[in-house]
Amino acid sequence: MKSLFCLAIMFVAFSLSAQQTKDRASMIEYENKFYSKIKSGLTDTKSSKPKRKAFKMDQSGVEAPGFEDFQTTWCQKPISQGRTGTCWCFSTTSFYESEVKRISGKEVDLSELYLVYFEYIEKAREFIQTRGKSFFGEGSETNALARMMKMHGLMPADQYSGNALNTKYHDHKAMFNEMKSYLHSLKQSNAWNEAAAIENIKSILDHYLGAPPQRVKVDGDTYYSPTGYMREYLKIKPEDYVNFMSLLEKPYYQKAEYDVPDNWWNSTDYNNVPLDDFLSGIKGAIKSGYTISIGGDVSEAGYNAYNDLAVVPSFDIPSDYIDENARQMRFSNGATTDDHAIHLIGWAEKEGDTWFLVKDSGSGARNGKLEGYYRYHEDYVKLKIMTYTVHKDAVEKILKKVSSFK
Repeated sequence: MKSLFCLAIMFVAFSLSAQQTKDRASMIEYENKFYSKIKSGLTDTKSSKPKRKAFKMDQSGVEAPGFEDFQTTWCQKPISQGRTGTCWCFSTTSFYESEVKRISGKEVDLSELYLVYFEYIEKAREFIQTRGKSFFGEGSETNALARMMKMHGLMPADQYSGNALNTKYHDHKAMFNEMKSYLHSLKQSNAWNEAAAIENIKSILDHYLGAPPQRVKVDGDTYYSPTGYMREYLKIKPEDYVNFMSLLEKPYYQKAEYDVPDNWWNSTDYNNVPLDDFLSGIKGAIKSGYTISIGGDVSEAGYNAYNDLAVVPSFDIPSDYIDENARQMRFSNGATTDDHAIHLIGWAEKEGDTWFLVKDSGSGARNGKLEGYYRYHEDYVKLKIMTYTVHKDAVEKILKKVSSFK
């Protein structure tokens, strides 16, 4: 009897292990073909490099929903951010376009570069005021837009392109290098005249992006200030938008700082919540007709532009083990970084799993069949998406938990 019992246990263990999928990966040649198109119109690029090899999961067995299977909320068609580090503004501007449609029914195309212009001015101001101690880069966070919108409103894309040099794609390399060199020259010479420095930064921005208009024209002959256009015409209130993160390093159900370089103004505007609340907030919002601007890591082996897929392979971590500890460990050791911001616009259920459809302004998103879109498995969101911005009405129950801990 004892031997039969042992055999039964061995059979069950073998059966369970046979049912577990063991994903595989290999080193494959990877080329960002769309980015090559962007660079083909530029004069300052070096000769093409040989194709690099990347460690990528074999996704041939992944059964993901097709594009038509997703329930989606209205958004404008994907556009390219070109050679810029402004994904944070492209994704969140797209998010606010969807919000305008949801709130007022208007379908608008908003200027991404309008708020990028003012964000650079504030980055430069912070650099000057801190005597060069703050981070000055191209990146920022999804909650930067509400901050800039309160001060500067919004602008239609047809009234501010942000492309004064009329290049085929947005290209900020020369502009950013010029601003960065200028600011570091101030540091070297200890010449911290804020008013003069900001005027010089504006002159650089005006050359590459163009000076933003001070009025918005709508419906033929009606004019608004940019803030009036935002609040009165579009019906958008920046103060109605909230931000979430989920990290063990800070207390849950409290406001906290997202400690990454692109949070250059050290915003503590993030509601830090347990992972279950973080994920339920995303699912509840998207299934209720809201969209979400999300940010996280897009450099994983299970992230494949040519398949339009983002999944977590078993050799990284099995699905059942994805929890707060797994997220925090990867963030603390640098395996999860603050790479990219995208716009989450749809969802689908397949074999008991939730999938998300995201709109992406990055060049990689234009190398697959779904140009400008990715399909994210919920495990990827659970493990690798670090923050998001959403309307407060979509997450009322979670916000009540945060306020009860104040």
